[in-house]
Amino acid sequence: MNSQQTLHLARQFLEKMGSGASADEIAALCAPDLDWNIPGDTGVLPWIGRKTGRKAISDFVRDTQTMIERVSLDIKDILANGDRAVILGHLQSRINATGKLIDTAFVIILTFSGAQIASLLMLEDSFAVSMAARR
Repeated sequence: MNSQQTLHLARQFLEKMGSGASADEIAALCAPDLDWNIPGDTGVLPWIGRKTGRKAISDFVRDTQTMIERVSLDIKDILANGDRAVILGHLQSRINATGKLIDTAFVIILTFSGAQIASLLMLEDSFAVSMAARR
């Protein structure tokens, strides 16, 4: 896969995530054995940690729709090289249960196999996320 194709697929992923697409539509962009990893405090929010399979992203979409209010999302850049895309951005989300705001820069690293996302690694201020989610 070339970098232009990878960039297109990364943009398609972001468009689906931002458009209110269903969990199943977004999961269809991923390989059945997706490697999902958002390092952090695994006891606080259900999408934090390492998981495998499309269910990880389906659960993420469903859980975030009910557990957080999206305040802002600013994509700073998307870089692509071969089968890997790196998305740089900043987000603000409010945890519904606590009312606290998460305000963090983030990096999402997508690795593709064919036209599907084979792995997703999201790096963010995991301490801030944990503190916002705790009562």
